[in-house]
Formats: sequence, C-alpha cells, structure tokens
Amino acid sequence: MSKIEEFLSEADEAEVVAAIREAENKTSGEIRVHIEKTSKGKIWDRAMEVFHLLKMDNTKEDNGVLIYVAIEDRQFVIYGDKGINKVVPEGFWKTTKDAISSRFKNGEFKQGLIDGILMAGKELQEHFPWSEDDTNELSDKISK
Repeated sequence: MSKIEEFLSEADEAEVVAAIREAENKTSGEIRVHIEKTSKGKIWDRAMEVFHLLKMDNTKEDNGVLIYVAIEDRQFVIYGDKGINKVVPEGFWKTTKDAISSRFKNGEFKQGLIDGILMAGKELQEHFPWSEDDTNELSDKISK
C-alpha cells in the first residue's frame, strides 16, 4: 500500500470529492486537491507547478483554489488564484490553513481537507456566486 492510499482511503476520497462538489455547487470557483508522496524540494514551488499543470490558472474568473499535500514532507499549501486573492479578507488563508492543520495534527486528514474545502467554498460563494451559465471548468477528483 502506498503512502497516498494510507493517507486517504477510497471512502475518504469519495467524501472529499463530495465536499468539493458541495462547495462548487454554490460558486463559479474551482477547488482541487492534489496529493503526492513528496514535493521533492520547496513545497511552495511544487504547489505552483501543480496549480499550472492542473490548469487552475486558466479559470474564467481566476478563482481556483488548490490544496496541495506532500505526505512524507508532512506539509501542505492552500493557494488561491489572483481573482479570489483580491477579495478574501486579510488572514483568510491563514485561518483556513490553521483549520486544516489542526485536523491533520490529530490524524484527521479527510476531515482537515473537508474543512478547508468548505471554508474556501463559502468564501468563493460570497465573492463568486453560482449563476445559470456557470460550468464546472475542472475535475473534482483528487489528483495524485
């Protein structure tokens, strides 16, 4: 069994994807979760690379949010594109990161991701509400 499979079970993954769908159901924003064994270097640089590889920098309103997790490094990054960064209150990303981190410290990885996803979704909904012409621009599946 790989580190990734130990981090989240198949059932856990399904619940995380359901949280992404719930959050995105009320916003034009896009939320992705990417999990890797290690970032193989600076985690921030790898998260930015993944953000680009997942085409999160191509959303119509620049409102993508990535939660990137490097399991062996025991680190994660939550990153919002420039559209969402312009409008979130000061300290929002730190508060969201702290909520995820507190769950991760207790081994509650699934719930940490779900909490972060729902917090980001609520903020996205406030600034980028869903409308009739919105489409799901990116996959909701966890990428690895």
